[in-house]
Amino acid sequence: MRAEDNVKMTRTGPDTPGGNWMRRYWQPVALTEELDGPRPVVTTTVLGEDLVLFRNPDGSLGLIERRCPHRGADLALGRLEDGGLRCYFHGWLFDRGGGCLETPAEPDGSTLPSKVRLRAYPARECNGIVWGYLGPGEPPTLPSLDCFLAPEEYTFAFKGYLDCNWLQALEVGIDPVHASYLHRFEEDDDPEESYGKQFRGVSLGTELPMTKILREYGRPEILNARTDYGQRIVALRRIDGEGYDGSLTHVRITHQVFPHGITIPLSSTMAITQWHVPVNDYSCYWYAMFTSLDQPVDRAKMREQRLDGITLPDYKPVRNRANNYLFDPEEQRTSTYTGLGADINVHDQMAVEGQGYIHDRTRERLCRSDRAIITYRRMLLAAIDAVADGRSPELLLSDTADVESRGPIPLDGIGPTGEWEAYWAESIDALRVASPWAQDSEAARATGPAGVPGSVPEPDDELFGGGSG
Repeated sequence: MRAEDNVKMTRTGPDTPGGNWMRRYWQPVALTEELDGPRPVVTTTVLGEDLVLFRNPDGSLGLIERRCPHRGADLALGRLEDGGLRCYFHGWLFDRGGGCLETPAEPDGSTLPSKVRLRAYPARECNGIVWGYLGPGEPPTLPSLDCFLAPEEYTFAFKGYLDCNWLQALEVGIDPVHASYLHRFEEDDDPEESYGKQFRGVSLGTELPMTKILREYGRPEILNARTDYGQRIVALRRIDGEGYDGSLTHVRITHQVFPHGITIPLSSTMAITQWHVPVNDYSCYWYAMFTSLDQPVDRAKMREQRLDGITLPDYKPVRNRANNYLFDPEEQRTSTYTGLGADINVHDQMAVEGQGYIHDRTRERLCRSDRAIITYRRMLLAAIDAVADGRSPELLLSDTADVESRGPIPLDGIGPTGEWEAYWAESIDALRVASPWAQDSEAARATGPAGVPGSVPEPDDELFGGGSG
């Protein structure tokens, strides 16, 4: 990769090519739970901009720049009253649109308020996440994905901090091979204890634990195809050990969702859609929305499981660079590949933070297992250039609120070898028909499991220069 392309992809501050592109999409800016309590005000830094998010007594949301334009006081500590945030320094009051309502220390009749305005952005809530639109013009609709369309009780949202550039965080999620190594466990857990834990249950249609499949089948065949939401990624692990004859294949379907999301299976009936949102060029938050097809999510249990590994109110990990991630060499020797405990978020965290604050991609040696990463980078650079040329990046911007979910729909299951597409379509159809809330999505099922008919797999000769590897 050329150094200038790496800069273009990783820098997302105001008035950068990458930042201008990313601002065309809704961005997660906070969890709804962060606004719980007697004073619903929270600071957030997104794409290099320091902002304040607040909720008025009437339920409306404000997302405005953090510093008062008078003398720079921190509005995050202002008074939430009179329809907005009032600066504690001289009493200036700002509404959720950034307008100045009062400058009480000035003479009566002063026209100063009409001349003062803060940057303000549209904000909305959906299933546990508050979203902000930092781009120009009217914001697009949220795309018609399952995580946005599901009833609230079938979803759960959480977030975590990563001390590195956003692109490193995204790329680990579209790398299907790493799970056989980075997330390897030497012993299989009781599947009955797997709720809410990734790679700890059994695959659809089998009693084989995911830990065993990942551990024993570390050379999956990987296919990927461009779609109108990003790309579909297929990892096929043929089951041919310990009495198996190879007639069955483990099929794992995941997706890259523009601009910086992934959709992956947590279990046979629950998916994770996760976004990797730049705080600045050197850090990011991942926001995850868990969506269940078959039953309401046990939110209390899911939250309790995740609170052990983070500190509040910043959602930063207990294991981090400063304490060497609490690495345990004896554990690495005997039970896990990393020596970092059972939380796979910590495994991913160490891997991506270990690349440095901004990974130098000019020094990489990519290979076939990186095919989805290669495709994403090409799509990303093309989208950034499109915005720089005054065009729309298009991906995911054309949905309307009345569109049924058209994918991406992930899968983790075991089906007949050589028939993964038919198995995927049949399995997804059965899961959705049985779902209390997704059973009527006939349009999604009719257009195929990803909702994108006829997606052509990325050819080896395009990615690898004539198949040379």
